[in-house]
Amino acid sequence: MSKRIYIGNLAFSATESSVNQLFSEYGKVNSCQLITDRSTGQSKGFGFVEMDSAEDATKAISELNGHDVNGRNIKVNEANAQTSRSNGDTVIHKRAGFSGGKSRYERAQRPIRGY
Repeated sequence: MSKRIYIGNLAFSATESSVNQLFSEYGKVNSCQLITDRSTGQSKGFGFVEMDSAEDATKAISELNGHDVNGRNIKVNEANAQTSRSNGDTVIHKRAGFSGGKSRYERAQRPIRGY
């Protein structure tokens, strides 16, 4: 069963080819994706690798986490699963905006001002 790995703190000059080559030393790489800025196309310094087996992924994580690549200590760990909606959109949980430090109950109890 394949396993998805998160790679962080990559140098912005890193390429999918170089990351693929690095991880292929630990087993078969099914895919490699570096995340880029949509407007500039520049790497955001992180990405994902899918290894063919969980054993290969575990070995790569233990060997490469904290490893120096292009002068940066990369972070390598198991990727978190994404929650998807039925229409294919990814759900991103965001916190609500500033509410003046009041609880929901306190905000609901405020009188409505007339204009």
